[in-house]
Amino acid sequence: MKERLQKIIATAGIASRRHAEKMMTEGRVSVNHVVVTQLGVKADPEKDIIRVDGKTISVEQTKHYIMLNKPAGFVTTLHDPQGRPTVVDLLGDVPERVYPVGRLDYDSRGLLLLTNDGDFAQKIQHPRFEKPKIYRVKIQGRLSKEEIKQLGKGIKLDNDVFKPENLKVEKINDKSTWLRLTLREGKNRIIRRGFEATGHRVAHLLREAIGDLTVGNLKEGMWRHLTKKEISQLQDSRAIEKLKFS
Repeated sequence: MKERLQKIIATAGIASRRHAEKMMTEGRVSVNHVVVTQLGVKADPEKDIIRVDGKTISVEQTKHYIMLNKPAGFVTTLHDPQGRPTVVDLLGDVPERVYPVGRLDYDSRGLLLLTNDGDFAQKIQHPRFEKPKIYRVKIQGRLSKEEIKQLGKGIKLDNDVFKPENLKVEKINDKSTWLRLTLREGKNRIIRRGFEATGHRVAHLLREAIGDLTVGNLKEGMWRHLTKKEISQLQDSRAIEKLKFS
């Protein structure tokens, strides 16, 4: 049965649908020896020869759903042009190729999901599913009442808006403040850019949870497979109530 090419690539565990589309427009995908750059092209994975970067792909593989407690100093990509260590370097004994779902930047730590299931990755990343993500953030200095008010209304950043939910001050030090906040949609470095716009550099950033899934007791740099229950909860498309903190 014919399906959109980007879905086939995602199902084969090569990349998420979004990244697969980018690979297609870059001319890295071919069907029956013909390079494909149009996103609407369909193919039959059982009959057609589909190659990505010259390698034939197969959709028959075991699905893996992994949670990693990412340390700082690792990039959330499969390959880094600068030669920096990647998060997949921490998964040495996973038999199938997996890729990160979303991102945590080089200096950030905490919960990161990886999979070779393109449909699962699409659901987790799509804004329609509104999976809240909880972060603990250490910023330089202290937030004034006016700055907290501004954050509640939303900080404009070029084409983005940084509007954290459930913003809580956890601890105030002499020169820094620990905060906890929730985001529904994570744009590239939006937490760091948002606080920098208020004059506060982010010193530490840790993601604690995605939806109901928490990093828990998983040690930094370690990973484990998700349970069937956790996978089901993450794929639940029903609206999620705003999280409340005690």
